[in-house]
Amino acid sequence: MNKEVDSTSAANHSAAHRLKGAAKLALKPAAKTAIWLLKITIPLSLLVTLLGYIGVVSYIANLLNPAFGLMGLPGEASLVFITSIFLNIYSVIAVMAQLPLTVREITILAVMCLIAHNLFVETAVQAKTGSKAWHIVLLRLSMAILSAFLLNWILPIHMKGIVPAAPASVSQNFTELMIDWGKSACILTLKIAILVTLLMILQEVLKEFGVIKILSKIFSPLLRLFGLPQSTSFLWIVANILGLAYGSAVMVAEVENGTVTKQDADLLNFHIAISHSNLEDLLLFVAIGAPLLWMLIPRLILASLAVWCRRWFLLRKRVVVNQTA
Repeated sequence: MNKEVDSTSAANHSAAHRLKGAAKLALKPAAKTAIWLLKITIPLSLLVTLLGYIGVVSYIANLLNPAFGLMGLPGEASLVFITSIFLNIYSVIAVMAQLPLTVREITILAVMCLIAHNLFVETAVQAKTGSKAWHIVLLRLSMAILSAFLLNWILPIHMKGIVPAAPASVSQNFTELMIDWGKSACILTLKIAILVTLLMILQEVLKEFGVIKILSKIFSPLLRLFGLPQSTSFLWIVANILGLAYGSAVMVAEVENGTVTKQDADLLNFHIAISHSNLEDLLLFVAIGAPLLWMLIPRLILASLAVWCRRWFLLRKRVVVNQTA
């Protein structure tokens, strides 16, 4: 009996020791990635806030108004899309809530923003994991526009649903604007520091206890359908649950330590550039009236097509190189 108790105690001690070791191993890279991410996010957030205050964002949006009419959207919707390119989905929801949009218009706009949101921060992450920045920017912007045209073509003219009433807009002076920005920047800093650290610890724990290998086997059939290598399964899960910004720590670490090759990471980037953050962000849009499946399925289809096209391009490139060698 005593031997069994000793054995259980030793096993618990061993597990606790492994957990502690995994957590300790994750802290340094987590801090490094969080600082790198904040160096990009905070200045960009301030710049966009200032550009919005002096009217530059509205001016750019007005230039896009005619094109948005071809997508089945009112001209004011261009302001939402421009906001999404620079900022996160919370900012997009805040702007969208000010406009009198139908369920159909919200759905089209939501898909565009889900593809192109936070473009510069997330492109920096993907560039650090093996993809060319201009590839990602071109892919996300073109797919956002293409998705809008396709949805305008296939969505029912009259879609059922409840759209919350748009609240009256509140004007801010410069001091109030800067105070609000400072508060949001502090919250963002805290959120990034906590989430990145917890995610890095989770990654090390899952790796230590062999859970990542199990997850890879479970999602392997789905990833093959998407054209993705099995080695990217954990990163695919991270990108879909947490998104690219908060998942950047794990993504960068997996590439730098050689667990995922840059070529495999590049294929993954082509997928998650179009379809990622499919938990929190989707639910935010559902809360303002957008149907979940219309936001999810079109992006998964476009993401799969992007990966298979990328595979075909790389194969053709290798054939041409071999022929000229």
